[in-house]
Amino acid sequence: MDASGLLEQILPALRSPAGAVAFVPLYALWVTLLLPGVWASMLAGALYGTWWGSVVVFVGASLGAVAAFLLGRHWLRDWARRRLATVPKLQAIEVAVSREGLRLVLLTRLSPAFPFSLLNLAYGLSEVSLRDYCIGLIGILPGTVLFCALGALAGDVARFGDVLHGQADAGTWALRILGVIATVGSVWVVGRAARRALEQQESS
Repeated sequence: MDASGLLEQILPALRSPAGAVAFVPLYALWVTLLLPGVWASMLAGALYGTWWGSVVVFVGASLGAVAAFLLGRHWLRDWARRRLATVPKLQAIEVAVSREGLRLVLLTRLSPAFPFSLLNLAYGLSEVSLRDYCIGLIGILPGTVLFCALGALAGDVARFGDVLHGQADAGTWALRILGVIATVGSVWVVGRAARRALEQQESS
């Protein structure tokens, strides 16, 4: 069986409710291994749509983030310190979190300047409580919705020929594009505000 034939068998299974449930631990493992989640998030959007994809990704990312946090705090501290040694702004978190706590966690999750996977390790080495760390994961929601929306749109683009031939509703397709544009704008505004708040905090 060639790759395209295998893909045709796998995708329907992934699109099922059972497939969505299975996607959660796979995404969690992906995050725990410090792999970038952008493409996996977009795949979830293409498979399940923007909103259900966001739910699947948020749950999986949260589980993976907690696993990476606990690994960094209890079992892989020396390795985590070496891994973060090349990223000074992440090393600074270990000191700043003792003053700012939950506020810092939320701001860094909202800001696109901080890589999600490495943040999990950085907070594992810090004094932040597991409770504040978990609450701070709310900050990944804007980015999660954005990448799932882009994935859902990519799936729509693949079917754009149906619109051109009058086989699909162009109005609905246009609304989806506008929704993605609005999401991108919202995430940009939130990220910019978070970045400014972090800069003010560093200068104070």
